[in-house]
Amino acid sequence: MIQKVLIANRGEIALRILRACKKLGIKTVAVHSTVDRQLPHVKMADESVCIGSADPKKSYLNIPSIISAAELTNADAIHPGYGFLSESAQFAEIVESNKFIFIGPPSKVLKKMGDKIKAKTAMKGFGVPCIPGYDGVLSDDPAKVLKSAEKIGFPIMLKAIHGGGGRGMMIVNHPKDLANSMNITKSEAENAFGNGDLYFERYFDKPRHIEIQVLCDNHGNAIHLGERDCSLQRRNQKVIEETTAVNIPRAAISKIGKICTEACKKLGYTGAGTFEFLYQDGSFSFIEMNTRIQVEHPVSEFLTGIDLISEQILVASNEKLKLKQEDVTFKGHSIECRINAEDPVTFMPSPGHISLFHAPGGPGVRVDSHIYSGYDVPPNYDSLIAKIVTHAEDRKTAIKKMLFALDETVITGIKTNIALHKRLLTSDFFVDGNFTINTLNQFINKN
Repeated sequence: MIQKVLIANRGEIALRILRACKKLGIKTVAVHSTVDRQLPHVKMADESVCIGSADPKKSYLNIPSIISAAELTNADAIHPGYGFLSESAQFAEIVESNKFIFIGPPSKVLKKMGDKIKAKTAMKGFGVPCIPGYDGVLSDDPAKVLKSAEKIGFPIMLKAIHGGGGRGMMIVNHPKDLANSMNITKSEAENAFGNGDLYFERYFDKPRHIEIQVLCDNHGNAIHLGERDCSLQRRNQKVIEETTAVNIPRAAISKIGKICTEACKKLGYTGAGTFEFLYQDGSFSFIEMNTRIQVEHPVSEFLTGIDLISEQILVASNEKLKLKQEDVTFKGHSIECRINAEDPVTFMPSPGHISLFHAPGGPGVRVDSHIYSGYDVPPNYDSLIAKIVTHAEDRKTAIKKMLFALDETVITGIKTNIALHKRLLTSDFFVDGNFTINTLNQFINKN
């Protein structure tokens, strides 16, 4: 069993990992930047090590500093959380080569899944339905790309091969826009990921974003924890997530879930992971696999009663999954609202001093957050400051419970997107479950 975990992250996910470790009786090490000294998980950890300045490249992305901290504290495992180095094959490989346990899939799997083309090719081979597109690195010559695109048909979606987090993506509606769109997307990909290689896929006009949560051990066992609907997105960034997905037959979820777990076995996948799909006209089309814990994992935990972070740690300790697929049950409905430090109208980041924070409570309400009254939100990191999650016997009640929770939430001193969430939850399209990945952007543009 793992004895000490170094948490290579910050914010709410770092606190979530620490709590899972305490539940399992495992000691913790918190690494932090100079501006994160006062974060709750840093104060609560058994040990803490400052690894650099507020600049992520000098702290949370600084691999030598993280490894040094693990060596200094005699940690035997490293949990990367989400974001930062969580899907870095290089980081996982260095962790492995230094004889630490990487709480996640093997580096060789990360390497394959981190390359969108290799991932798609692998999934096709495993029988996972995929989006039609150009399965190779695009030429820098737009004329050559145009010939391939015309075979698929416009519109198409340009994507960075090493992309993620909604960046390095652009819709191309007309052939005349292809050259300029390629230049813009390539430049964004180079700046964000250090690699400008692109590919393209057919663009779906009214899809939903559905993901399947999987959990696998080192002994050939794999289960899925159902789906999450992540369709409400702004600029490819998720805003609200829920499970179960409205108007998708449970038989269809079971079928695609089984396909995903079988693919995991063939891939040699271990730990928690998520298959992301576009769902349109009754069919699933694979987008990518997220080889880490997801921001929205609490809705799956609420619905199934399974602690995903604890399971990650147990799997990394080489324990077998105690659950079989038939043991996984889905009870009620769960919704998560991501609370960001941003202007609810302009969406500009709103870092600064939180003078007062009051979290909601009550049965079926969960808050994952690292903020507190007096906390200073730094401008250096993602604007996510809290996740409010509700669970109830049905969707209608879960929505009502979320609206009560948002009303009860008090965050003063900075701007947040709570007002936007209230508008969304009471909108006809959300109440009716009639939305796609384009709905939120359309809603914002109209208002």
